[in-house]
Amino acid sequence: MVSVLLVHHSPSPSTQRIAEAAEAGLRLPELGDIDVTVRPALEATVDDVLAADAYVLGTTANFGYISGALKHFFDTTYDAVREPTAGRPFSYWIHGGYDTTGAETAMTQITTGLGWSLVFDPLVLTGAVDEEHLETATELAATVAASTL
Repeated sequence: MVSVLLVHHSPSPSTQRIAEAAEAGLRLPELGDIDVTVRPALEATVDDVLAADAYVLGTTANFGYISGALKHFFDTTYDAVREPTAGRPFSYWIHGGYDTTGAETAMTQITTGLGWSLVFDPLVLTGAVDEEHLETATELAATVAASTL
């Protein structure tokens, strides 16, 4: 069975909606039987990462950077998962109020260092979350899951 890990920091109603849309994409019936694990970024572990075949990540952009919670996730898992998970598919979303540039750079640098394979263009947005954004989050997650089948 394929396993996908969704790790996110979604402290606002808007980012929670994005996380829910991504989770819905992982649970689409047409994808078949996929083991979906959803973890807040502060609760995700090395074991969660090692057990997954693919990853969907989500974060707010805080002061132009990824959330402290997602940074903590990477800080606590990076060394242990870098080699065994290299090449695994992933994608992510970033939601910011004004500027996401630093967060985008951080996500690119960290995931490149991990050697993960980006299979869907990241959803990066500022301001209000609309239905089109939610549809993209669903498609993003479904594509990550489908890439493992």
